Amino acid sequence: MTMETQQALRSAEVGHAYLDRLERLAEVLARHGLRARLTTPAGRIPSLHVVNPAAAALAEDIYAGPCQDGVWWFWWSWAERIAISDDLPTAATLISRVLAARD
Repeated sequence: MTMETQQALRSAEVGHAYLDRLERLAEVLARHGLRARLTTPAGRIPSLHVVNPAAAALAEDIYAGPCQDGVWWFWWSWAERIAISDDLPTAATLISRVLAARD
């Protein structure tokens, strides 16, 4: 296998790791009443655009990514960690709180 082929396979695996985590989070967020749409811009890290349908101005882009120790986290767009990517309920609860409409 050539070095280029190995790099392409590694890149595909990493891309799948991002998408898989974001897709699983989208399913849990839907149960919290939020809409989530996966975005995969060319040359950029995928993200999940999450919207509160009761107040469309309440929206945020969520990212997934590994820390230096290899543990994957969900991240706010301002580069603050939300929750470990394996803890979908906690991540969804925190995102729901931030995007909640307040009276």
